[in-house]
Amino acid sequence: MHDQILILDFGSQYTQLIARRIREQGVYCEIHPCTRAAPLPTGVGEAARNPALKGIVLSGGPSSVYEADAPPFDSAWLAQGVPVLGICYGMQLLTLANGGEVRGAAHREYGSAELENMGDDLLLDGVPRKSPVWMSHGDSVAGVPPGFSVIARSANCPVAAFAHSEKRQWGIQFHPEVTHTREGVRLLRNFVFGICHARADWSMGGFVDEQVARIREQVGETGEVICALSGGVDSSVAAAILHRAIGKRLHCIFVDNGLLRKGERESVRAEFHDFDLTVVDATERFLTPLAGVTDPEAKRKIIGEQFIRVFERESERFSNAGWLAQGTLYPDVIESVSFKGPSATIKSHHNVGGLPPDMKLKLIEPLRELFKDEVRVVGTTLGLSEARVWRQPFPGPGLAVRCLGSVTPERLAVLREAEAIVDEEIRAAGLYREIWQSFAVLLPVRSVGVMGDNRTYEETCAIRAVHSQDGMTASVAHLPMELLTRMSTRIINSVRGINRVVYDISSKPPGTIEWE
Repeated sequence: MHDQILILDFGSQYTQLIARRIREQGVYCEIHPCTRAAPLPTGVGEAARNPALKGIVLSGGPSSVYEADAPPFDSAWLAQGVPVLGICYGMQLLTLANGGEVRGAAHREYGSAELENMGDDLLLDGVPRKSPVWMSHGDSVAGVPPGFSVIARSANCPVAAFAHSEKRQWGIQFHPEVTHTREGVRLLRNFVFGICHARADWSMGGFVDEQVARIREQVGETGEVICALSGGVDSSVAAAILHRAIGKRLHCIFVDNGLLRKGERESVRAEFHDFDLTVVDATERFLTPLAGVTDPEAKRKIIGEQFIRVFERESERFSNAGWLAQGTLYPDVIESVSFKGPSATIKSHHNVGGLPPDMKLKLIEPLRELFKDEVRVVGTTLGLSEARVWRQPFPGPGLAVRCLGSVTPERLAVLREAEAIVDEEIRAAGLYREIWQSFAVLLPVRSVGVMGDNRTYEETCAIRAVHSQDGMTASVAHLPMELLTRMSTRIINSVRGINRVVYDISSKPPGTIEWE
């Protein structure tokens, strides 16, 4: 049982980053909605506190603690006998719970601020007297709770951090998890190790061993598993773990759904020849129900259901195949379910929100607890090739969520050619590993153009390239203008059906990486 830090999420866009920063220190961390009830005190009933729990983090959030519909919070979390760190909204919640006062700040702070470390508190141990931090708040602490000490301030925030060592509660008004807070990692390390005394016992090598044992227990000695293998890093790593666990009882199925990139089917055959691999041509099965469908959520649910139906049919060839393995990741789960307390579902992931309720196969998702960069480490640990491990993410619904509007064979063919050009040019420029994702999007927007003295009226292609660490947030990649111009020229000159190319410069948030 790993030592664990629990994050209660109040709707912050940065909650996943807190978990990532803690996991980067080798300590296991989970995110749960703020609506979760606290367990009973140790020794009372079956819901007694997990002994592996070493600390609790209360995340930020967009609400005010005084709002009528403020996120719910079970104050029994503060009586679990472990240290608590409140961040932004979490700090204000601690203030209210301990008899302090919160009010709208005289000067709202959004952006960089200079933090002044005022004291000798363990949370700020090693933090310079003055250092930059990232603020994002409207409310602030106006009255410090009895017994709490102010340990840091900024020009516009007299109570930027406070502490009560006996209660083992700390609050900070800034965000330590973002890179803009220079000493943020040091602060989180101080909390996790110096205050919570957690062990750094979370490693990808250990994770593989644990998953192998768990899979063998789930499947038993005779059970067989169908694995949805797409050739991407997630499904490849999932398949490798399963193969180590059950060997020949793993049956990999590659589904050509007509929504793949150029040459994908052929490359997967060549790349995974050492697996028990079946290639299924299901193009018509997918494209027929997608005809005329333009709503993104409807597309995802249609594709998710068709995948399941194909796997159920294929599983009939194996007498003991009662399991379906998927490369579902932690961000897939978080984005697909209203898992972040009061915040809303962003989009249904094909592995999560798109699954039919009556599916016959049970799920095995060995990567469900991991972020993308952790999956890459696992892939390297398992000995997968560099090309597999560092492949850019490709959405499960494929080109359907990059082909905005109606999904037709003709429009998919146009998008497929444009996508191939973007991929070729990014690789030729030596940027493939540097960029998280780079791809083309086909927009149902027609504009007038001219080619060879002739009028054209064709669709628009958007190019998307972003930097990210785990897919939860992303910033636009500043591609050289020469590269963008070359991609645009090639696409317009060689892809019939596109006469205009634009570059997407939006970040995540507020946008998502994929357009649908």
